Amino acid sequence: MQELQLLMFTVIVLALLFDFINGFHDSANAIATAVSTRAIPPNVAVMMAACLDFLGAMVSTGVAKTIGGDIVSDTHIVDEKIIIAALFGAIVWNILTWWFAMPSSSSHALVGGMIGAVLVSVGSVGLNFNGIGKIVIALVASPVVAWFLGIIIMNILFRLFGGLSPHTVNDKFRKLQMLSAASMAFSHGSNDAQKSMGIITLALFSGGFISEFEVPTFVKILCASAMALGVAFGGQRIIKTIGGKIFKLEPISGFAADLNSSITVFSATLLHLPVSTTHVVSGSIMGVGTAKRVNAVHWGVAQQMVTAWVMTIPCTAIMGALAYALVNAIF
Repeated sequence: MQELQLLMFTVIVLALLFDFINGFHDSANAIATAVSTRAIPPNVAVMMAACLDFLGAMVSTGVAKTIGGDIVSDTHIVDEKIIIAALFGAIVWNILTWWFAMPSSSSHALVGGMIGAVLVSVGSVGLNFNGIGKIVIALVASPVVAWFLGIIIMNILFRLFGGLSPHTVNDKFRKLQMLSAASMAFSHGSNDAQKSMGIITLALFSGGFISEFEVPTFVKILCASAMALGVAFGGQRIIKTIGGKIFKLEPISGFAADLNSSITVFSATLLHLPVSTTHVVSGSIMGVGTAKRVNAVHWGVAQQMVTAWVMTIPCTAIMGALAYALVNAIF
């Protein structure tokens, strides 16, 4: 019993650490466009995003149930060692991609870590391939949808405001970016913080600490707080990549990207689908850039990001498998 409690404590600590790292890793998603166009000072943007991320994390638990219940075939076969290994793999990957200023998906990292840990512990029988397929489809389709909608929204704004002078347009949309960045931060919290909620709830349920697979209130508060603290910590390295290296943003294009991203991410939350806000925001920026001029997008940078996205699940699966071997040897 004492060992079980130690393992459970380790799960909770690692899950909150994952949320914290996710926060500072993904803070760029919510505020990069507004900061890069100088619509909001960086310090103000970070604190605003932290508060709204916390509120967003408290609105729903549907994504948490998807993450906790759809990756494995039976929640009872997952023990704390598997979850510790999955979290360890995801955390290491997030730190590496943050260090190299490469936008990467925390969602992909967590899914990959869980797949690797389950495969090496109980084999493929422990995986719910239908559930994993649904999650992967959502992760892959969301940036494509964001890219397509970004083109549409940007073209609508061009038609509505194309007759005004660039100075007038920029002045108006620089003010509106406060609202679009706020909505992006709220939607980010509504989807991303739930992933750790689902992992902790899965551990509590499989360990017999709770009788049904429902996210306890204290788990929601802990995960929302960890995410908000991570956002407040920063993420300046990735802000430079998201905000300036994909496409040179102006206030109107920054507004369009944020509005489109927040709609896409929150729609996924309502559908209980985990998506990568990193992918969605990047897809949105590519979309609004394409609407202006195809060669305005720095496709070389975009290609590097896509390569990192493709590598995430296989790399974190390997990390999760290796981590499980280590954890199993220790405990």
